[in-house]
Amino acid sequence: MMVPFVLAARIHRPVRPDRLVDPAIEWARIARTAIGVLATLWLVFAYPLRESAGAVVEDKIVELVISAGMLLILGPVALAAFVAAARPPGPAFYRPRLRGPLTALGALFGTALLLWLNLRFGPTALGPLAGLTALVLLPFGLASAVLCVHHTFRAADVHEVLPPLISPVLVWSMCVVQLFDAPPVAAPAWVRLLFLAGPPLSVTALSAWELRRLRARYGITLRRALGR
Repeated sequence: MMVPFVLAARIHRPVRPDRLVDPAIEWARIARTAIGVLATLWLVFAYPLRESAGAVVEDKIVELVISAGMLLILGPVALAAFVAAARPPGPAFYRPRLRGPLTALGALFGTALLLWLNLRFGPTALGPLAGLTALVLLPFGLASAVLCVHHTFRAADVHEVLPPLISPVLVWSMCVVQLFDAPPVAAPAWVRLLFLAGPPLSVTALSAWELRRLRARYGITLRRALGR
């Protein structure tokens, strides 16, 4: 049962051996992710669902596919812009490091797409195997979604400044998607607003703190990363 989670962790965790690992930043990211997961679980259990559990799961899988698709577009664009903006020999130095982020993005999007296809066509095409397939794909997809956002699709494998720079863009983009999606629970308006605005605001604040800490403690800045 733990295999999907272990596999997702292996795919989405940055692995560049010489990357800077700051314990305070790592713990802040873990706390942010844990609070987000616990808050989501509290929301689901504290208020009645607007639809059946199956319909909510289907909606969330569709939302996961859309979010993964946005990541698949925004992520490579951000990485390409960073590599292109670097002065020589920066581009040649950074290009081999793109393999990790592209692997993480591909795994997330592929899993989300397979989940949606299994949900739509699995019962007809696979019969009883559709349920077994979902039991494997669902935990891997959920773990991938959490870890891909937590590790900012392994952007640190390219450079340490990229996760705090890209995270706010991704989270605000997902916030825009959620504006057009009905909430899964019948919660008061202030609760829905808190859960809509809270993640992007907190991620933006944490990213600003990360960039400041990287600059103050280690002299790592975007300008230096680009060789400017």
